[in-house]
Amino acid sequence: MQAEMIVTGAKVLTMDPDRPRAEAVALAGGRILAVGSAAEVAALAGPGTRVIEAGGRTLLPGFVESHLHLVLGGNELTQLQIGGLHGFDALRAAYLDYAAKNPDRPLLMAQGASYEILDHPVTRHDLDRVIADRPIAMMAPDHHTVWANTLALSMAGLLHGAVMPHGHEVVMAADSTATGELREFEAFGPVLALGGDAHLQLGIATGGEPDPWPDAATIAQDKEKVAAGLAHCAAHGITSMVNMDGNRYTCELLAQMRDEGRLTARVVVPFHMKPHMELSELDRASAMARDYTGDWVRSGFVKMFMDGVVDSRTAFMLTDYPGVPGHRAEPLFEPERFKAVCTEIDRRGLQIAVHAIGDGAVRTTIDGYEAAQRANGRRDSRHRIEHIELIDRADIPRLGALGITASVQPPHPPGVMDFPISTMETVYHRDRWRDAYLWKTLKDHGAPVAYASDWPVTDVSVMRGVQAALTRVPYDGATDERLSLLETLHAYTAGGAWAAHLEDITGTLRAGLAADLVLIDGDIESLPADEIGATDIALTVAGGRITHQGAGFAA
Repeated sequence: MQAEMIVTGAKVLTMDPDRPRAEAVALAGGRILAVGSAAEVAALAGPGTRVIEAGGRTLLPGFVESHLHLVLGGNELTQLQIGGLHGFDALRAAYLDYAAKNPDRPLLMAQGASYEILDHPVTRHDLDRVIADRPIAMMAPDHHTVWANTLALSMAGLLHGAVMPHGHEVVMAADSTATGELREFEAFGPVLALGGDAHLQLGIATGGEPDPWPDAATIAQDKEKVAAGLAHCAAHGITSMVNMDGNRYTCELLAQMRDEGRLTARVVVPFHMKPHMELSELDRASAMARDYTGDWVRSGFVKMFMDGVVDSRTAFMLTDYPGVPGHRAEPLFEPERFKAVCTEIDRRGLQIAVHAIGDGAVRTTIDGYEAAQRANGRRDSRHRIEHIELIDRADIPRLGALGITASVQPPHPPGVMDFPISTMETVYHRDRWRDAYLWKTLKDHGAPVAYASDWPVTDVSVMRGVQAALTRVPYDGATDERLSLLETLHAYTAGGAWAAHLEDITGTLRAGLAADLVLIDGDIESLPADEIGATDIALTVAGGRITHQGAGFAA
């Protein structure tokens, strides 16, 4: 067969243990035709072959983003970005400028609001001083807290509080009105709905479906938001992703875009199981797994939340938070109930992914997976725990023993990339710093590791993530938790593909697999670790199609 495209003159890191390095790759029919020396691959060229000279750049399998929120991230690209902004005057100026440029937006929504954005806890009165006559709100970087002004709270029906499911809270003041702080998805969902985006939040907020089903105009608008998110990811070399929120509507949007030739990455979408749901709701998960099985859009896994986040002290801990005697938060699933849920999901042959940040949440999740394995027997389940920011030492070997994947995020440890080191001081006892963000320790104890960003919680840039992973300084009393460069790249490629049951499609550069490639604008093995994050993506190829080409690269 004649090659349709050849990338040659590259430093090829295949992530294939049988042939870890090469010089060139040939593509045809959306698949990898050959991987080998420049001469071997050149022999496959014909008159119509497109030959791309890499000039010594690094060629890798397309990046696998193991944990992101594609639809939400795409939607947020046009919202006000205030990450890194501090102080009332700067906040007000940013909002006033955004408001002037967006006179018709029903909700002025900002993203990236630090918990320390003001010198005191934010209230609705602070935001009223910013803008009072239009509804405004701002989301914390972790996407677990929103602050809203009085008008937004009133329009959302939250000003005088509201009954919420366990773990979701409209924070109330002494005068029996809302302070403006809304914790977790169902609490701030009514505010987000003011912007017309409520149906996009359902996959993470309630696990439900839009009712009524969106009309053609809304679906078209939603596709544009997804397309923006896909383009943003392609610019960072991403060709596959695990979308950590979703429902059948998400799958249907993506499937339509696939059929229209607009889907530029492979997307895995979950069914979202909430604590209040009956086990019979898992019929919906099984139906999604049956109906979406392709190389580009598939389901087959169930996502759950076991706790919140450390910044709002909703992450479930085994010990009290510093300075808050008696407060450890609580698991979102009652432990015995969670064991029953895991056992039923596992019995159906579905994968499980659980958000667990505190050491209490991690232990409860492991217990659930162990119960499922005891009841159903061991299989190739690849159940995952997302984040694992703190873990008790006794639980570390249990991940490897049970075959649990550690799905972790190099940008997340405070002080490493965009999150301030102050978080460590306020939410972790110093003698527990040694138990936080233990990527290498988990891997050394047998847990498969997949890396991701959790975009839009953090920057989706894989190159910045690689730099964060390689330059992380050990915390006080902690061991060095960095993986090597090749281990890090593996966790962003083959490791992520394996964790998502995609290794038969992508994740390595091997003949017969999908033509998913990323060409990095430099020799990554020669770059200083603290310069990797600034390195551009020269070329992204998904399924043999160029989905991104760097401005300075002539393909």
